[in-house]
Amino acid sequence: MAAGYHNRSIIWQIAEDYSHCEFVIRLPGYCPMPAFRDVIDVPLVVRRLHKTREQVRKELGILDSQKVLIYNFGGQPAGWKLKKEYLPEGWICLVCGASEDQEVPSNFVKLPKDFYTPDAIAASDVMLGKIGYGTTSEALAYKVPLVFVRRDYFNEEPFLRNMIEHYQAGVEMIRRDLLTGRWAPYIQRAVALKPSYDGGANGGEVAARLLQDTALGQYHASHGLSGARRLGDAIVLGYQLQRIIGKDIAIPAWYSLAQNELSSRTQLPNKEVVDNSGLTKENDYFAILHGDHQGLPDTLGFLKSLAEIQSSCSPQYNNKFQTREHLAAAAMFNWEEEIFVSRAPGRLDVMGGIADYSGSLVLQMPTREACHVAIQRNHPSKQKLWKHAKARQPEEGPTGVLQIVSFGSELGNRGPTFDMDLSDFVEDGQPITYEKAYNYFARDPAQKWAAYVAGTILVLMTELGIRFEDSISILVSSGVPEGKGVSSSAAVEVASMTAVAAAHGLNIDPRHLALLCQKVENHIVGAPCGVMDQMASTCGEADKLLAMVCQPAEVLGLVDIPPTIRFWGIDSGIRHSVGGSDYKSVRVGAFIGRKIIKSTASVELRSSLSNISSAQQINGFNPDEADENSKDLLETEASLDYLCNLSPHRYEASYATRLPESLSGQEFVEKYLDHDDSVTTIDKERNYAVRAPTRHPIYENFRVKAFKALLSAAPSNDQLSALGELMYQCHFSYSACGLGSNGTDRLVSLVQEMQHSEGGTLFGAKITGGGSGGTVCVIGRNCLRSNEQLIEIQRRYKAATGFLPYMFEGSSPGAAKFGHLQIRLRSSSKE
Repeated sequence: MAAGYHNRSIIWQIAEDYSHCEFVIRLPGYCPMPAFRDVIDVPLVVRRLHKTREQVRKELGILDSQKVLIYNFGGQPAGWKLKKEYLPEGWICLVCGASEDQEVPSNFVKLPKDFYTPDAIAASDVMLGKIGYGTTSEALAYKVPLVFVRRDYFNEEPFLRNMIEHYQAGVEMIRRDLLTGRWAPYIQRAVALKPSYDGGANGGEVAARLLQDTALGQYHASHGLSGARRLGDAIVLGYQLQRIIGKDIAIPAWYSLAQNELSSRTQLPNKEVVDNSGLTKENDYFAILHGDHQGLPDTLGFLKSLAEIQSSCSPQYNNKFQTREHLAAAAMFNWEEEIFVSRAPGRLDVMGGIADYSGSLVLQMPTREACHVAIQRNHPSKQKLWKHAKARQPEEGPTGVLQIVSFGSELGNRGPTFDMDLSDFVEDGQPITYEKAYNYFARDPAQKWAAYVAGTILVLMTELGIRFEDSISILVSSGVPEGKGVSSSAAVEVASMTAVAAAHGLNIDPRHLALLCQKVENHIVGAPCGVMDQMASTCGEADKLLAMVCQPAEVLGLVDIPPTIRFWGIDSGIRHSVGGSDYKSVRVGAFIGRKIIKSTASVELRSSLSNISSAQQINGFNPDEADENSKDLLETEASLDYLCNLSPHRYEASYATRLPESLSGQEFVEKYLDHDDSVTTIDKERNYAVRAPTRHPIYENFRVKAFKALLSAAPSNDQLSALGELMYQCHFSYSACGLGSNGTDRLVSLVQEMQHSEGGTLFGAKITGGGSGGTVCVIGRNCLRSNEQLIEIQRRYKAATGFLPYMFEGSSPGAAKFGHLQIRLRSSSKE
């Protein structure tokens, strides 16, 4: 994907090649392929066996009564030390891909390099390996349960694992347990499965006949679509696969089609109205002991989903398909005990954006979309543990375990569950360092998401001295779309910390809670964001703008949105991430600029004082006659704590021409030593833009102040035009910093076209958050015509790109305003 960004011709060549395809031969467990219309389904493609199970075991000296595990990672060498205690008592492990000099324990057997792997698989009772098509098909065909380890960003995996689990032939092993040798509980779970695949395994022969018939002219594509049409389909698919350098890898939107094809019921962040017809105000499923759901549709829907998860534990529950996260959640809660529920929204960055880390005034609106967290606290002896977590418990008695389930995991390419012993957060009686925590979560990319949730516990331990002795079970369900620049991560952090605090009786001031959540993202997740996201998610209120000066987080109050004005968000479809290298380099550039300004002011101040002293000696100069204002300004600027405290006119008068356009990290460090930013580091080999990243927050702070003042002006087109102009200026300043994108630029251009068309009611737009994709914020008149124009923008954007943008509209209360719910299952639900 990275190469494709610089070599578009290669992508066009691939698309053109695929446009000539007559049809697709599709195997079971396929990924969605919407660019192809003519599809022929064939059975599994499986290699034939050469020897029977009995022959293989006799050849290897294995008794028929012995249980055998085959360790098979597709020919990859077993590079780490294998230990005897990794296996259950009495088991033997056949190792594929072992090097000649690798030593193995007595219960491990190295297979010769030329040993025919399918024969070894069929002779085994359980296979441990990675999910790939060959491994999956042979596990199903030979009815050998597969213990698999997740493969990160491997597009085939979610669909293959759905297939293997559908036929009751798969168990997922956490990578951490693979590397530390905690294999036994997974193997014992797998050997108890009864694989049920009874379909064909002759896909190779079927495909060969199809190819032969086609070569002889006896088969033709049914739809007869033109090459141009197929090329168009392929180009649309190519757009969906677009990636931006330095950003997190995204799952394309078409990927979610598989959820329907596989009957998966993963909760998606969409605009469908939740069916709450079965819910009363008091809630039919749970008694609310504390708090108020405030009639919020998503909260009512979340409570309903909790009730559905609980009901699936009942013997009378019909055995319909359930996602892994539903099964895991049902197994970890004690449904007879109290559960705490919190809610935190995302945020729409109306004005301020990346100027937050430079101390700017920002204006943020909480979104209608929000994250819910359900948490239960239990004594370790009473917690319901997943089997592999239970296997880790010490013999001397149970200890606290943290278990987390993430709804919607497949769409984000995450592992659906995470668990750890709470003692992992303690070393020598003290909380582990944030650096060690970062490395703890980073070692398994499929479960790195858990840092946003579990990190809140470590921050509370470190910053407030809280000690967590009880076990904790957490369910996270977020309706805030990921990677769209609306602070999905902040919503998860704030909801998680609010829930943890509620369950443990902690009363944390909302502002303080937001600052603690920022520490989670900065130090444990490793994303150098400012604090405005967490503050908006915590302290925001529905249909109001939170006005905050980020020095570090001083809330000025809530700004009413005039009834004549409305804000929307439109997703560009290009994934945004504050952890991306572009965002980090722009932040570093701004701090480099601040350091140069401070240094320049210090030099001028010393020079000014020296000149005054010399003049005094020569001419009897009176220091009281010196330009005190100039000296005071230089003193202030020499100790500049936030860039935004420098006014635009002072910047232009004294520093704009002195800042370099760019500077290498090496040059800067040699002259200035450090940029004084605790959450980023300077790469000496990198060249950083300086002038544009420094200029942006200085002018943005001025724009936000003007924007806030204009909101209270008399309603008029001039008011809307001025507000829109400030947003446009912000957008193009982002681009000057290098944080623009083709998608967001196109959306802003479409808004401009609508503004200047006859009857235009939209007046401005800007990229939001960390930039480089994500969501565009739009301002317009609060009327039906504006919605019609936004729908037209969606239509035009899809026509140009193939992507139908998601629209954010509406607002909801922040986490502090919502509070928390304390619920208990009603007795009638248990009968």
